Amino acid sequence: MTPKRFADFAQEAGPLDGEKVKLDSILNIEILITGYKIKKSKYGASNSGQCLTVQFEQDGQRKIFFTGSEVLAQQFEKYGNEIPFAATIKRIDRYYTLS
Repeated sequence: MTPKRFADFAQEAGPLDGEKVKLDSILNIEILITGYKIKKSKYGASNSGQCLTVQFEQDGQRKIFFTGSEVLAQQFEKYGNEIPFAATIKRIDRYYTLS
């Protein structure tokens, strides 16, 4: 009998990997969102206390960014089941949003 493979039944998502970039470096540029994770921020600087990690592809390379943006976190919680999708992140006054 062939044993089961962990990947066949595990429900845990693997870590998000890729080159770390600053969010401001990809503003107003279309990217392909491939994954996200929301967890408690170890810095606590954001109002929500959450840290959003977003994995994406740009020019064929896998990258990630981190943010405490509440608006982006809410958008990913609402639309995360649509991943993968192409999007542009814009800064409007003091917050970031998907478009």
